[in-house]
Amino acid sequence: MTAVAPRSPETGQELEVVRVGYDHPDAVRLVEEVQAEYVARYGGRDESPVDPALFLPPRGSFFVGYRPDGDAVATGAWRHSGVEALGTTRTAEIKRMYVVPRAQRRGHARRVLAHLEATARAAGYQALVLETGSQQPEAMALYESAGYELIAPFGYYRDSPVNRCYGKRL
Repeated sequence: MTAVAPRSPETGQELEVVRVGYDHPDAVRLVEEVQAEYVARYGGRDESPVDPALFLPPRGSFFVGYRPDGDAVATGAWRHSGVEALGTTRTAEIKRMYVVPRAQRRGHARRVLAHLEATARAAGYQALVLETGSQQPEAMALYESAGYELIAPFGYYRDSPVNRCYGKRL
């Protein structure tokens, strides 16, 4: 499934969001870049278990965002979670939301997030949930401005004092 986001009025740039496999070279590179970001912010990689098979349709999808020149600059994924939140267990979890530094502040994260919401909704999910951390204030600001609200902690880092969990009804 491919979708082209609207042209950003402030930059004139488009972002084509493409479903790829978790093992796609662009996905692998971007996941490694986000892991390096976690090391810089938290002192270590995200150690939560990730089974690449969980990102295969219909119970998950992994996406890469490409600029018109073919540069892979963003990533985002969702997978079935079943976490009870916002009155439903028909939930999918957002994973690996990331925009490379050279492409930040151009609306790409917001476009990837909207794509994740649309594709999860189309797959029958009623809500999205996610874990982030207190050392990622720009991520928390993005999610809050997109209508996500704090929910009860879940997941691998549920007992961590820096864990922040969000959810949104679709």
